[in-house]
Parts: sequence; structure tokens; C-alpha cells
Amino acid sequence: MKLTIEENKCVGAGQCVLVAPEVFDQRDEDGVAVLLTGEPAGPDREAAAEAARICPAAAITVGGR
Repeated sequence: MKLTIEENKCVGAGQCVLVAPEVFDQRDEDGVAVLLTGEPAGPDREAAAEAARICPAAAITVGGR
């Protein structure tokens, strides 16, 4: 699994951080999501996939590997 975030789409809702805090964080200055890891492993994989599903701006993309 490989993740990407389209920063220009992110609205800073923070749902990704709530669902997968080991994978996502938010910038202090504008709340835009950032990746802590672009290739989550183990239990973080499912949490990251859920974060992508619930992102209100559809800013998170999950790709195969």
C-alpha cells in the first residue's frame, strides 16, 4: 500500500489523524494533512485505508504495491 495526499484538496478536517494517528498528522499553520509514513504496515494499513475512505475532500489516494 502506498499513500499520497493532494494537499491542495485537503480541507483540514482531521478525520485521517483521528482514524490513523500513526500514519497522518496535520500542519500547525493551516491544518493540512501530512503523511508520517507513505507506506504503512501491519495494523496501520487498515486504518490508513479507512482514513482514505472517510476523507471529506477525497484528498488521500491509496495505491497498490
